Amino acid sequence: MYLKLTKRFRDALGAHIREKYGLDIAIVTERPPKIEMGEAASPVSFELAKRLKRAPRQIAQEIASSLAPIEGIARVEVAGAGYLNAYFERANFLLYVQREAGSATAPGRGGKIIVEHTSINPNKAAHIGHVRNAVLGDTIARVLRHTGGAVQVQVQNYIDNTGVQVADVVIGFVHMEKKNLAQVRELAAQPKFDYLCWDVYARAAQFLEQDKSRAAALRGETLKAIEEGGGEVAEMGMVIANAIVSLHLRTMARLGIFYELLARESEILHLHFWDAAFEQLKAAGAILLATTGKMAGCWIMPAKEKAKAEKADVASTESLDADANESANSDSDENANNQDKIIVRSNGTVTYVGKDIAYQLWKFGLLGKDFLYVKWPNAPGSHVLWSTASENGDPSAPIFGAPGTWVYNVIDSRQAYLQDVVKEGLRALGHSKEADHSIHLAYEIVALTPRCAAEMGYELSPEEAKKPYVEVSGRKGFGVKADDLLDKLEAATLSEVQQRHVDMDRETQRETGQKIAVGALRFFLLKFTRNATIAFDFKDALSFEGETGPYCQYAVVRIRGIRRKGTEAGATQMEVTQETVATLFSGPEGNGLWELVVLAGSLDMAVEAAIKGQEPAFVAKFAFQLAQAFNLFYHHHHILSEADEQKRAFLLRLTELVETQLVRALDLLGIEAPEKM
Repeated sequence: MYLKLTKRFRDALGAHIREKYGLDIAIVTERPPKIEMGEAASPVSFELAKRLKRAPRQIAQEIASSLAPIEGIARVEVAGAGYLNAYFERANFLLYVQREAGSATAPGRGGKIIVEHTSINPNKAAHIGHVRNAVLGDTIARVLRHTGGAVQVQVQNYIDNTGVQVADVVIGFVHMEKKNLAQVRELAAQPKFDYLCWDVYARAAQFLEQDKSRAAALRGETLKAIEEGGGEVAEMGMVIANAIVSLHLRTMARLGIFYELLARESEILHLHFWDAAFEQLKAAGAILLATTGKMAGCWIMPAKEKAKAEKADVASTESLDADANESANSDSDENANNQDKIIVRSNGTVTYVGKDIAYQLWKFGLLGKDFLYVKWPNAPGSHVLWSTASENGDPSAPIFGAPGTWVYNVIDSRQAYLQDVVKEGLRALGHSKEADHSIHLAYEIVALTPRCAAEMGYELSPEEAKKPYVEVSGRKGFGVKADDLLDKLEAATLSEVQQRHVDMDRETQRETGQKIAVGALRFFLLKFTRNATIAFDFKDALSFEGETGPYCQYAVVRIRGIRRKGTEAGATQMEVTQETVATLFSGPEGNGLWELVVLAGSLDMAVEAAIKGQEPAFVAKFAFQLAQAFNLFYHHHHILSEADEQKRAFLLRLTELVETQLVRALDLLGIEAPEKM
């Protein structure tokens, strides 16, 4: 509701200024430093002063005295040297917030929005870096859905099942483990197959590092076999990828993360998506065939700056196809960004970025082709999950190929250059609007505090133990698997719940512990801005105090306890009169109550900030601030023992409002509050 009233204030000021002064000025508002100075303030008089050559305060007084009444705003006053401060109608604002609680509050973008997130290479178990990606993507999708309107949000998970990481695991099984297809198929049925592949991948990386010329040949042969399909190598790659995708889905379901579509890279190749994109790019002159130097035979997209082809190394350039969460690029970022980007290698295989250009064109409905679709077998939860297919499509599948108007790609910041190349591909084809609507939701790495690394069983050198955080590397086999992390969190929270609630049945204890663990992890990953490196720590994340998920959950649990007791005593049945509301909102104590109401009514502003800034941390910050404000309110007011019946009823209504808004905010973060903690 705060957003609606400030918009009314801005619109009224803009219309009044156009009518009175004949000027069209962008109106900005800000929140005054003290609640006594109103709820919204505009410095527009200072801009008018430059144009009208008059004192800003004089102009502000003129506007305040002639501005027509604005619904929901009690008055507009002049402050300081010329600010226009708006004071909301307190009683009506409370009613508005109560009425609108539970509905969409922020303006939607309209059309179809595609959010692609998680997108883990299906070659090993998911790790904590992948979890940050998935939690960010899931949260931005929830926030976008919350805006309502004409917006349709579709969540996709891109499966790179024909990439170099899957090829490396195939090489590991065939050339190191000496396994055939039947043996790998048997292993793939095991519940911890992703853990087995974690070790095989790390060993394969070491094996291939020993002989780089042989590694290039093996990778080239294996990739080509996987991309072309058919044969035992391709079938083994598909068995590995499908089994690990199913395990990744199970892991993410533990965090409440689900998808509408798995878009598989194999179909981009088999349905000739890349061929269609390739022809478009060649026809537009967006890519060129290199005929000399080390990139001879490769199709390249020229760099914006002068290409340094003589310094480009094909092998190192190809290393840019590394896992989005653990790039092993041997060149510096600066050198890589000055190179022409290889789109098709000299052996005819397509790089990651080439296939991603084709996929991005499809997302915007610009490719002229579509996938076939089938239901993914044994998908976790009650959600129906679809996957792309190249044959025998299900005619009942939803229409996934309808063009998107905005596309969010959640990929770590180290892949920024490749995302820029994808956008440049769209621009080169004349699709500037779509390039502008391609959002790279970038984020920094997740590391571990030395304490956390030690708790997970890793041996640290004295130098590592002194560092603020320890980086992880799936390629080297060093990292925290997502399931191990969740298991440890759930064990810790279950132990705490069992100590606090010995009378609770085991299943409820387990469910409660699971909700607290998920809340702790998701909030910990979301409270930091995307450009911050996160050093994960169990103790910090699980704390019931401070800026944590359990702290916010506990505020909801406390409110529910108050509401239950109030209902049992019949205190929630009494209506609160307008006179009581007006009286309670007056004076110093009233300002404190009013601040809590305004904060509770500001969820729409947090949602808008999250969308405009592409920063879910704004919603996490709102949830914490509201929980903190409620706890302060709780300690200042004896809600259930208040002698004045009208005041007690008002305080109970206020707690219910906070509960509604806090639960909504936590839901946007993918966090559920248990009944007891």
